[in-house]
Amino acid sequence: MATGASGGVSAQTGESAAAQDAGPDGVPPYVEFESIDKSYDGRTLVVRDLDLSVREGEFLTLLGPSGSGKTTCLMMLAGFETPSSGTIRIAGRSVHDLPPRQRNIGVVFQNYALFPHLTVGENLSFPLEVRRLDPAQRRERVQRALRLVRLEGFEDRRPDQLSGGQQQRVAIGRALVFEPSLVLMDEPLGALDRSLREEMQYEIRRIHRSLGVTVVYVTHDQQEAMVMSDRIAVFNRGRIEQVASPEILYEEPERPFVARFIGGNNLLRGRVTAVDGDYCRVAVSGQMIAAYRVAACGVGDPVALAIRPERVALASRPREYSNQFEARVEAITFLGDHLIVHVRAGRAYRLRTQVPQHRGAWRDVGG
Repeated sequence: MATGASGGVSAQTGESAAAQDAGPDGVPPYVEFESIDKSYDGRTLVVRDLDLSVREGEFLTLLGPSGSGKTTCLMMLAGFETPSSGTIRIAGRSVHDLPPRQRNIGVVFQNYALFPHLTVGENLSFPLEVRRLDPAQRRERVQRALRLVRLEGFEDRRPDQLSGGQQQRVAIGRALVFEPSLVLMDEPLGALDRSLREEMQYEIRRIHRSLGVTVVYVTHDQQEAMVMSDRIAVFNRGRIEQVASPEILYEEPERPFVARFIGGNNLLRGRVTAVDGDYCRVAVSGQMIAAYRVAACGVGDPVALAIRPERVALASRPREYSNQFEARVEAITFLGDHLIVHVRAGRAYRLRTQVPQHRGAWRDVGG
């Protein structure tokens, strides 16, 4: 069987990448993390040497596995945790001396954190009462928040009379009702089922676009981050590996961790044998593979090749591909709209490929 791997990229190996600068020249970032370290026991750093900037009006997602430091960063920004060292600024001002209630930040938690004894309207009104707005202003803003989250007519219900998605809408409305300059969301959709989670992703994105508020969002779900974000900061062991738009992270991952974590990927280790502009040739177990460079490398450098499963073509006869080699099908998994096909290329490596599902697709790949 001939396989053609197209669209492969090379990712440089090594330590974590520095966070990218946030905005056009001359426009200061709205949120800044500068040289932030955080330790709970004085020995182990859960966040280390972190630099990150967020543009005003941006939807930035902190993405990473459990324990990577993303929620800790959100809690430090909210004021619920204190950095061990470094500076956090909002609108150019250090916030270390400001308690959470004085930072003008709305926060949405995974467990909603609604008051069960209060109605929807009373939950939405609570932040306004704390800020001593007069009753007329409170009523106006509550109605505006209800319209924004599409819950008009629900103001007299209590949280236990709502579905999970409706409760999350109330939590979002409460975070926005006092018109904060910054909204933080910590895995707000984690407790919802898949279809409702997808619906809420688009709802949150719609609300963000309609208001233009700055949002910092935490999740471990790659698809969720790709759907919702202007940019994504990929966390790994307390560091940021790469900050970029979803498209750049998917097409041009700069680190092997990013290539593995963002979408499915096949990672092959090899050594550069030639460089020609944006392209290079890499020797992998005796096989020569042409690849697009997304990180600096020179002849002789060890690199990782990232090959997306959907960019590996399977055919029973040779075709016109830059990279082509013999392989054998080892396993086929049916997943509705596509097949996952595992192939063995010689003795060196296995590749995970993705084939669109259609009538006869099993026969096309030897099923």
